[in-house]
Amino acid sequence: MNTPIPTAPTLRRLRFPLALLSLAVVAACSTTPPNNARVDDARNALRLAQSDPQTQGLAGGEMRQATDALARAEAALAQREDMATVDHLAYLAQQRVNLLVEAGNRRASENAVASATTERDQMRLRARTAEADAAQSRANMSQAEAQAAQNAARAAQAAAAASQRDAVSSQRDAQTAQGLAAEAERRAKALEMQLTEMNAKKTERGMVVTIGDVLFDTDQSQIKSGGLRSLDKLVEFLKGNPERRALIEGFTDSVGDDNYNLALSNRRADAVRAALVGMGVSGERLTTRGLGEAYPVAGNDSAGGRQMNRRVEIVLSEDGGVIAPR
Repeated sequence: MNTPIPTAPTLRRLRFPLALLSLAVVAACSTTPPNNARVDDARNALRLAQSDPQTQGLAGGEMRQATDALARAEAALAQREDMATVDHLAYLAQQRVNLLVEAGNRRASENAVASATTERDQMRLRARTAEADAAQSRANMSQAEAQAAQNAARAAQAAAAASQRDAVSSQRDAQTAQGLAAEAERRAKALEMQLTEMNAKKTERGMVVTIGDVLFDTDQSQIKSGGLRSLDKLVEFLKGNPERRALIEGFTDSVGDDNYNLALSNRRADAVRAALVGMGVSGERLTTRGLGEAYPVAGNDSAGGRQMNRRVEIVLSEDGGVIAPR
């Protein structure tokens, strides 16, 4: 059946919305910040198609699909999506324009067949060729869309795998942190127990362990044979905490000459250091000092008070190895 040729008033009514649509496309294109060759090619092809009399009557599906496809490509370019995505959308837009052009060609062929009986066979061949080309273009476009969907699925799968790896790593880090916290708590409890067993007292200078004159005979600086047992817990503590240092301070009561008492307190502090070194503690961690009768902890007017003043104090550092000065 022959298709009637549109009259002039009909063509004018069709050109007006198409012109508005063309102006909208041009206005949208003008606001695109960056440039992309594929998008520019698709835009130019659509403009040519819109100005072609053969496609001006196609205000329906083909023209709308081509316009929408170009709008998607321009939006992706304006939003600065990756170039692969923009190029792919521009390619789809170009295919839609090709379909539009091919539809216009098909329309022209059909009109020519209706108006020119002598060229009917040739025009039919062209129409069939155009249909075959359109089908091939649609097949190519479907294949491209399928490939894009497959790529998106692979990207999603890779992202999921990365998220799973991150989750496993976070769980492993949490378990490690939990183990370190448990170990720190265990060490803190063990340290507190050791200090308690040594009767250590907390001072501004650190923890202080006081050993009375049970280590020495009166007026002597040589440790008594049974006195070394009093140092066992201190040696165990220092070996278990190699980052800590110790300051060994010797003291006497006020009986006797000041110079003599100072020398005696130095010898007693050195004797304790030598005993600790002999029991396996590094000498580099031990410092000695004799203070004589200074800093008494009790009065020297009684035998009990003098006994308390005849002592050796071991000041233990914190983990950093620093001991505050007296």
